[in-house]
Amino acid sequence: MQLLPAHRAAMREFDARVRAVQDWDAPTACSAWSARDLLNHLVSEQWWVPHLLAGETLQQVGDRYDGDLVGDDPLGAWNEASARSRTAWDEADITGEVHVTGGVITAEEYGWQMTLDLAVHAWDLARGTGGNEHLDPELAQQLHDVFAPQVPRFQGLGIFDPPRPVPDDADAQTRLLAVLGRRA
Repeated sequence: MQLLPAHRAAMREFDARVRAVQDWDAPTACSAWSARDLLNHLVSEQWWVPHLLAGETLQQVGDRYDGDLVGDDPLGAWNEASARSRTAWDEADITGEVHVTGGVITAEEYGWQMTLDLAVHAWDLARGTGGNEHLDPELAQQLHDVFAPQVPRFQGLGIFDPPRPVPDDADAQTRLLAVLGRRA
């Protein structure tokens, strides 16, 4: 699975979980975030996409996407932000570079990071709200293949918990979640 089809699949996964939420105050698998907080995080990330893919710096974007972006209409906020993000990705030159917190990276690397965030947070949201926790197996496998080798460089940054052991015959989703420190 290549980046853009993987990103679309991850966006569908998260979108389906958002549409299933009944209680925006429910806890999620991200212990510090309620369903509303987790959605706000993803809405903010989606708003950043068009700017970063257009070559803007973090300073140029500034703090316009800080704070509560979901308000009284979480689903509406998600719909608007995700639509803008999808359009930006569809029009993007993924051979370019983007500015992120850690410096300048390729647009492709940024795309994979965003894809992982959407997929894993789809699971987090489902786990916390009692939704469907099953991710697309091909997407889970691709994300595991891309990120398992990178996990050691993320340790100590507070992004993921330490990897957890899983049986050798574990499915792709279980292996992906385990490498990111989540308990499936």
